[in-house]
Amino acid sequence: MHAVLLATCVFFPGTAVAEEGDNSPPTLQQALGNPDGLTVSGSMRVRYEALGNQFRPGLDRNDDIVALRTDLLAEYDTGPVRIGAELQDSRAWSTDSGSSVGTGEVNALELVQAYAGFDLGDALGEGTDTRLDLGRFTMDLGSRRLVARNNYRNTTNAFTGVHAHFSGRNGTALSLFYTLPQQRLPGDRQGVLDNKVRWDREGFDLAFWGAHLSARPVGDSTALEAYFLVLEEGDRPGRATRNRHLFTPGVRIYRAPATGRLDFELEGAYQFGAISAGTAPGAAKLDVSAYFLHASLGYRFSGHWAPRIALQYDLASGDGTGKSWGRFDTLFGARRGEFGPTGIFGALGRANISSPGVRLEVKPGRRWDAFSMYRAAWLASASDAFASTGVRDPAGLSGNFAGHQIEGRVRYWIIPSRLQLEAGAVLILNGEFLTQAPNANRFGNPRGSYVSLDASF
Repeated sequence: MHAVLLATCVFFPGTAVAEEGDNSPPTLQQALGNPDGLTVSGSMRVRYEALGNQFRPGLDRNDDIVALRTDLLAEYDTGPVRIGAELQDSRAWSTDSGSSVGTGEVNALELVQAYAGFDLGDALGEGTDTRLDLGRFTMDLGSRRLVARNNYRNTTNAFTGVHAHFSGRNGTALSLFYTLPQQRLPGDRQGVLDNKVRWDREGFDLAFWGAHLSARPVGDSTALEAYFLVLEEGDRPGRATRNRHLFTPGVRIYRAPATGRLDFELEGAYQFGAISAGTAPGAAKLDVSAYFLHASLGYRFSGHWAPRIALQYDLASGDGTGKSWGRFDTLFGARRGEFGPTGIFGALGRANISSPGVRLEVKPGRRWDAFSMYRAAWLASASDAFASTGVRDPAGLSGNFAGHQIEGRVRYWIIPSRLQLEAGAVLILNGEFLTQAPNANRFGNPRGSYVSLDASF
């Protein structure tokens, strides 16, 4: 509790833990006098992460970092035209050469958004709304499994290009975009460890474009989505790539959770195209044939804690021994919500995995929420690297059961909507594959934990 009080005073000087009804400190917007047309907001999050019994081959057995993310966003709205910018500073300390820290944790002093937006209203018909964004921006599409602005991760995805969004009658919406994804820098190991400031780059050597359609054909409670995403990657001087040319069509149907009724979700995508067998010049071209599937069925009970229980299943293909490439590429998606904390942990992911699980969520009060999750995990292909671990048996002789993952998370609003404490822990009970694979560390069952304070101002 003393640490919480100290951190509270650091984020909000002169403020102790707020009780119900207490006045919160003014926001940055209020401190500026609520200027007409100008919206300003910021946030700061500090998180301590620890990892024991590292699962990634070749790294230290134990690891811990302190990750800090500071964000400042401003937008000026003249009516039909919006001009916005967002500066994000992501850094990590207590790192060394044996840590798994990378550009998922470090992207110091980066302009992640700088855009001009045009609100065209009902220009395309009565009852419609059309918006157009040009410049650098972040995106969330649908379930966020393939395109997301990252929340848990210390850094985020950003894109430079054009994004048009159309909203029609009866809940129909269409997004069209053509972008050059930001390639996070620094790209060298020492630059990451030193939190070196280097502006991200974009170029036509990496392009990402597509369309996302959503509608509500079966009443207001059930939504249907369809999308088509394209990633085009090529080499440039000083950077050799796998030359990915991936086409990803997919569909999703879901019913959002609500008290006293069943909710469900089913999403699937197929990926085809071409990829180089390696990054060396002249590497053979491979045809791509990959897929992923997510299914869930849940129910939220009435009552003080509003418990919700859900059964989930995730399947993503891995690469086999044939002449085509079968490992699914999750593109720019987020995975924390289904596969556990990422950061320096993040063992599970949307590639080479077959994993059923059960999830329990509770909300004891307005300030509290928590969940626990259990998963069993198998390899979809015994000869490919399992999920995000890097552990592999090319001969496929180490079995295909990876193990059990158990995790939990609790969050508490110290100051409602302003300062939140979050803590979580995760444990993997190794199966035969993570014990017997040739490059497995054999340190023991991996475990991770974290605690963070997140302030909004």
